[in-house]
Amino acid sequence: MARIVMKFGGTSVADLDRIRNVARHVKREVDAGHEVAVVVSAMAGKTNELVEWTREASALHDAREYDAVVASGEQVTSGLLAITLQSMGVNARSWQGWQIPIRTNNAHGAARILDIDGSDLVRRFGEGQVAVVSGFQGIGPDNRIATLGRGGSDTSAVAIAAAVSADRCDIYTDVDGVYTTDPRIEPAARRLKKIAFEEMLEMASLGAKVLQVRSVELAMVHKVRTFVRSSFSEPDAPGMGDFDNPPGTLICDEEEIVEQEVVTGIAYTKDEAQISLRRVADRPGVSAAIFGPLAEAHINVDMIVQNISEDGSSTDMTFTIPSGDMEKSLTVLEKSRETIGFDAVQSEPGLVKVSVIGIGMRSHAGVAATAFQALAEKGINIRAITTSEIKISILIDGPYGELAVRTLHSVYGLDKT
Repeated sequence: MARIVMKFGGTSVADLDRIRNVARHVKREVDAGHEVAVVVSAMAGKTNELVEWTREASALHDAREYDAVVASGEQVTSGLLAITLQSMGVNARSWQGWQIPIRTNNAHGAARILDIDGSDLVRRFGEGQVAVVSGFQGIGPDNRIATLGRGGSDTSAVAIAAAVSADRCDIYTDVDGVYTTDPRIEPAARRLKKIAFEEMLEMASLGAKVLQVRSVELAMVHKVRTFVRSSFSEPDAPGMGDFDNPPGTLICDEEEIVEQEVVTGIAYTKDEAQISLRRVADRPGVSAAIFGPLAEAHINVDMIVQNISEDGSSTDMTFTIPSGDMEKSLTVLEKSRETIGFDAVQSEPGLVKVSVIGIGMRSHAGVAATAFQALAEKGINIRAITTSEIKISILIDGPYGELAVRTLHSVYGLDKT
């Protein structure tokens, strides 16, 4: 017998037929003798609808009331799944975030989990009860519902798995695992059997949409073994009940991965914008004068490249941001022009960032050179480069994005054999 947390996203619970299918997945694990908690998202499209309603009610709405509205989608799903499980003879009960309780900070709309008391869930496990938990929500210090930001149900599931010392957290979604890159761009992409926490964190933060970044961070900190699985597979298909090796991708500590590839995957992010400040005064504090106001405006700065002039008296500062934040960024920088002291600003939207990821890069030389050579042979110009211990990110012109992904996927031997 094991303890499992199962999470189902919006497309997996989009209607009653799919909720019945989810219930069959849950019943399979219950019949195998496991203790089970289920975390559910709102039905597909429901959260978007609720968000739009709050905006129509008032463009300047209270964030606490926003949370009260948008958290209701998960409450509906958890109740419907509990009812469906009960009709199948499974002892199940729905739980809201505040009932567990999942305690968060006071940042309504994007709250962070501070603590979870899993003792009541564990007691109910002992009574043979399945806990069906509304994801995405907790309770803030003001005793009001607080939501965890879009994709927060993944974070809820991993946090609950850590709180109840689960043997595994299964994230059921509309894909059957983590792939070496987006199969819609490169049909030769392979499903990975295992991927290290660090690699998954990089892939999630660099454009892979399989898991929310914060959920991977939590899994890595608490060493929660996490499986990405497809909810659209038949619940009784061969191997679905295999506890040790179910179909999907295991996200785990790198010590569990015996054969480490040099490169694990290629991620990409579209709609990047580049801003360059020309002839900035080269003096202490100038970087803080540039990036401080941007941070205060909640603009996420990514790649940063600084070039010092020959005489050392001025510098050029180039950085990337999401294209949607470009106009806002230019306004912020113009307001700080005198404090920063730059001669001119240049901007360009519609760029793409392509990233090469792999823990094997730590012990192999020439990984970056291979990428640069491959892109050069395709006539793809590189605008900026950043690196870390297990990642190389390259900024290129938007029209070359898919070609770059396919080129790098092939040159590192990631294509299906």
